[in-house]
Amino acid sequence: MAPTNWGTYLVTQASISEGQSTLEIVRGAIDGGVDAVQLREKGESARSRYELGLELRELTAEAGVDLLVNDRVDIAQAIDADGVHVGQSDLPVPVARELLGPEAVVGCSTSTVAEARRAEADGADYLGVGSVYGTTSKDVPEAEDGIGLERIAEIAETVSIPVVGIGGITADNAGPVAEAGAVGVAVISEITAADDPAAATADLVETVETAKDLEHRE
Repeated sequence: MAPTNWGTYLVTQASISEGQSTLEIVRGAIDGGVDAVQLREKGESARSRYELGLELRELTAEAGVDLLVNDRVDIAQAIDADGVHVGQSDLPVPVARELLGPEAVVGCSTSTVAEARRAEADGADYLGVGSVYGTTSKDVPEAEDGIGLERIAEIAETVSIPVVGIGGITADNAGPVAEAGAVGVAVISEITAADDPAAATADLVETVETAKDLEHRE
């Protein structure tokens, strides 16, 4: 599935779950209609992420859900993931592209218009833009925390590649992110910390799809 068709994107981090494993959470998210999964699991060893990645690759491939790896191009290669997501302090987008090849999906985290323009020029396939509302799930510099909907709209209008909003997003506030021009939203806590990840995902999917329908009708 191309990033232009993503609506709901799960970033994994089992340390904030309610006692469920990442595999269980991803299985629930798939049942709820998630479009893409990013293997993050900060704090875990490369070996642990690789072994988990193999399980997630089997699960997502069977479901037709895209699997990306946060930062680690080597792990993405090793598990035959669909692509990688890099931040401003990770490997540059062109290097990730050279290592993974032209068919891989390469995403990049941005919080400013300048970063977004540079990522697009470097060949990124999509942008993870945020933190939209502010977040406790990731270590985000204060200047990048809570950038707001106007920035989402500004970046979406500036670039021609898909924008995915991330940071503090829930089913209650995801709609305005899509209405501002994002193709979808990426979440950690909203699905991972839910008692029922499948139901949480389904709520998020419905919210985003409704907002995108409204945006297209306007």
